[in-house]
Amino acid sequence: MITLHRIGHPTEPFQLNPDSVVTVESTPDTVVTLTTACKVVVDETPQQVAEAMRAWRVDVLAEAIRSRRPERRPGPQLSYPLELSRTEGMALTADHRGQ
Repeated sequence: MITLHRIGHPTEPFQLNPDSVVTVESTPDTVVTLTTACKVVVDETPQQVAEAMRAWRVDVLAEAIRSRRPERRPGPQLSYPLELSRTEGMALTADHRGQ
């Protein structure tokens, strides 16, 4: 969630799910249009809203990548010569060269 402030209420922040944002416009106030067709007028500039959304997505993706990394466990490792032995003696055709 990102934190924004409704126009005229700078001391009352609210949280907004960036996935529900369709557009952010400057008319001259910043108007955030949501997927529900609701519009919210906020104190932040369109650039500030976009930056907050970008930072939120970076955090979400970084956490997803961190949680997907497998734990390194001791065990057999494939060695380079073993990998080469699969192709030894094979003539590489045009189909195999790019793989």
